Amino acid sequence: MLFWMLALVILWGILWNYKRQLKISDITDKYIFITGCDKGFGNLAAKTFDQRGFRVIAACLTESGSTALKAETSERLHTVLLDVTNPENVRQTAQWVKNHVGEKGLWGLINNAGVLGVLAPTDWLTVEHYREPIEVNLFGLINVTLHMLPLVKKAQGRVINVSSIGGRLALGGGGYAPSKYAVEGFNDCLRRDMKAFGVQVSCIEPGFFKTELSDVIKSAEKKLAIWKHLSPDIKQQYGEGYIEKSLDKLKVTRLFVNLDLSLVVECMDHALTSLFPKTRYTVGKDAKTFWIPLSHMPAVLQDFLLLKQKVKLANPKAV
Repeated sequence: MLFWMLALVILWGILWNYKRQLKISDITDKYIFITGCDKGFGNLAAKTFDQRGFRVIAACLTESGSTALKAETSERLHTVLLDVTNPENVRQTAQWVKNHVGEKGLWGLINNAGVLGVLAPTDWLTVEHYREPIEVNLFGLINVTLHMLPLVKKAQGRVINVSSIGGRLALGGGGYAPSKYAVEGFNDCLRRDMKAFGVQVSCIEPGFFKTELSDVIKSAEKKLAIWKHLSPDIKQQYGEGYIEKSLDKLKVTRLFVNLDLSLVVECMDHALTSLFPKTRYTVGKDAKTFWIPLSHMPAVLQDFLLLKQKVKLANPKAV
């Protein structure tokens, strides 16, 4: 009996893996729209999918980013300038895309644009520190999706939302984690709502990768700037040596950064081309072996392990 149960499990695994390998047939007539293509994941994705034969529309925030990308890609690729936080810009871009793709619709929408914002203890921050990452990572993503969704439904295509392990486990104060937690919720609602229309929705959850979001120097500069303007009472609670020690810990994170951005693009590719895309893609050794498993653990264990990495406060009761 045990033998047959084991055989069924192995057979199921083989069939499941085979099912995951099945691909769509022709991609040369399929349009995909990618946000955040100036650098990082979006830039590499635009180049990769252009080489693969997709008809790529790459949204860049800056003219310089657009110019550089066009210089490294084929004539098939088109760029548009897009600030996802500007509603009128989003509306006009969606209309341009609609005119460009025509009756074919949009096979793929990859919501990649994102910012880190400020990472600092919550009681150092104002609501303005939360605004930028939430505006870009959440409301920008939602607005782009709502405007492009009719085109994706027409093609019975794919929506791919780039979230983060920060959407499964809050690692620091600031607007990044709240924005990514909300992206996960939006992604789940969208996936269930779109099933009836034949639209597949996937979420990608990268760990720490070497992009602008993981720029330790910029993060340190922002944190230090906030520290300098804190009230004497807050500084007394944390201690004068706190900021130096916390910046040193921030630098240590560089040791755990994934360097190969193509791992994320490979997940985008699978979500775009597989007949049976995954609902979630976890990317990066750190995400697979530590962050995502930890996100399933009891809160008491999460708090214990994450708090062990924080600098101890000098006098937290000095309120």
